[in-house]
Amino acid sequence: MFSIVSKRKIFFSISAVVCLAAILCLIICPLKLGIDFTGGAMIELSFEERPSIEQIKEKLNSFNLGEVKISQTGENGYLLRFKEIDEQTHQEILKVLTGAKEERYEIVGPTIGQEVKTKAKTAIILSVILIFVYIVWAFRKISRFFGRQESWRYGAGAILALVHDMLIMCGFFALLGFLKGTEVDTLFISALLTILGYSVNDTIVIYDRIRENTLLYGRDNFEEVVNLSLNESLVRSLNTSLTTLLVVLTIALFTGSSTQIFALALAVGIISGTWSTIAIATPFVLLGHTKKGTVPKSRPSQTRINIGF
Repeated sequence: MFSIVSKRKIFFSISAVVCLAAILCLIICPLKLGIDFTGGAMIELSFEERPSIEQIKEKLNSFNLGEVKISQTGENGYLLRFKEIDEQTHQEILKVLTGAKEERYEIVGPTIGQEVKTKAKTAIILSVILIFVYIVWAFRKISRFFGRQESWRYGAGAILALVHDMLIMCGFFALLGFLKGTEVDTLFISALLTILGYSVNDTIVIYDRIRENTLLYGRDNFEEVVNLSLNESLVRSLNTSLTTLLVVLTIALFTGSSTQIFALALAVGIISGTWSTIAIATPFVLLGHTKKGTVPKSRPSQTRINIGF
């Protein structure tokens, strides 16, 4: 059995350094928001023989589109982003870009973009609050061993891990935006919310094992109970994350550009979520507890008491 929780200070230090780096990335090079948040027009085009980006910009110079952002999509396509335009200008652009086939056209006004941004923030904050409330309620009976504050400790540990995951995802995409010009849109928010659920699910599995083992071994050897519970769940947690990651990476490699960003965000979140469950959420419940006694390296064959919810 690995002595994982005894290394918790090292784990906390590593996570603190990574989170600090993510915060610095967000300060120095903030997230590049897509038109879903800022407003504007987006046209996705495909060509039989794709021209260069410089050729496309030269043809668009006469339209006064402001800053034009062009990124490649697939083997023969481009994604064009610029300020909001009317339908007449839209049709003129298509005429100028000869040989282009329009795959997608979207336009988002600044008011709608601001509304999307507000709703995205609300969704994330509300999700975190509801997750915290649920965990405090679900593990309320563990308080009979350690006092009323214990279920709140479980909730705080899970939320700390989620904040860690969100920081790393946002920091990674801020850096990616600085280096590659990658923008975040509503799909990124969807990935963020998905990872919140994925990460907390992993955390709850281990928390539930801690609760069961506390009933078996008592509270006087709590650090050993936590370590045993983590070891019992470790292989399951890693295998689940690995198989999910393989699917997500396949999506990232063999799909279009918009889906690739979503898949990449999921991949970063899965890796971060697995780490935070093992290195942050689980050791966090030990804060304030003292190490006493030892427990066996494996479970006894006795019947386990179920305290339920």
